[in-house]
Amino acid sequence: MALSHLNQKGEAHMVDVSGKTETTRTAQAKATILLSPNAFDALELGQNKKGDVLATSRIAGIMAAKKTADLIPLCHPLPISKVVIDFSLDKQGGKVEITSEVKTLGQTGVEMEALTAVSISALTLYDMLKAVDKSIQIVDMHLVSKTGGKSGDYTHRPKG
Repeated sequence: MALSHLNQKGEAHMVDVSGKTETTRTAQAKATILLSPNAFDALELGQNKKGDVLATSRIAGIMAAKKTADLIPLCHPLPISKVVIDFSLDKQGGKVEITSEVKTLGQTGVEMEALTAVSISALTLYDMLKAVDKSIQIVDMHLVSKTGGKSGDYTHRPKG
């Protein structure tokens, strides 16, 4: 299978999507953050000198989705119509799951926007809690699903 971001000489280039049909396209991504009990308590109890960790992380993720084309070479700037960032807190497991959902009506998909959203949201969470615990880990970031476009729908199936 040929890579679409390489021309015939093997050089990187932006894919021409002008001939593609505009369709509704969505993508969901997820990242998991592992926290120590102290960091989890600081997050859950809102005891953070920098402010509301989840609200700030949510805004960072939304902003990142909108700026993906500025961050990732060869990504097309897209008219994003929806970005949702959600958090699931698991105190027993010491983890936070961040999910993103991004939607557009366009000629190319929003997978990179969804992945960028959870990445920056997770990094913001780390930044806001690192004073409590520098050993926080961001793990298992992946595309959960996508819809629309010529390649059709995709749903992540865990390896193994």
